[in-house]
Amino acid sequence: MITGIGVDLIEVNRVVRACQKDSFLNRCYTKREIELFKSDLKKAADNFAVKEAVAKMFGTGFRGFTPIDIEVLRNSEGKPYVELYGKAAELAKQQGTTFIHVSISNTKDYSNAFVVGEAGA
Repeated sequence: MITGIGVDLIEVNRVVRACQKDSFLNRCYTKREIELFKSDLKKAADNFAVKEAVAKMFGTGFRGFTPIDIEVLRNSEGKPYVELYGKAAELAKQQGTTFIHVSISNTKDYSNAFVVGEAGA
């Protein structure tokens, strides 16, 4: 059963510029995400779009949790996946969301993310 959907579109350069500040990086991304960005800083925009889409999937925006509570990584084939922590994990449990499907698309200028929360996956 679908528990929620979310989509986000973000300007790549806006996030890349923000990532020049350690305070932004450390407030919004986990250490594992920051390690991922070392190969391609544009992935920071992809990840931020996913974080925004997850917040929309919950129907709350970033009320009660922060972007760092949502970690976006890639499996060995490059497929993105989400790990939730803290208040975001609690909210997922309350809403019955057990798995989040993630799709990312991007161009030179924009990153787009679409997520679907699923119960019982």
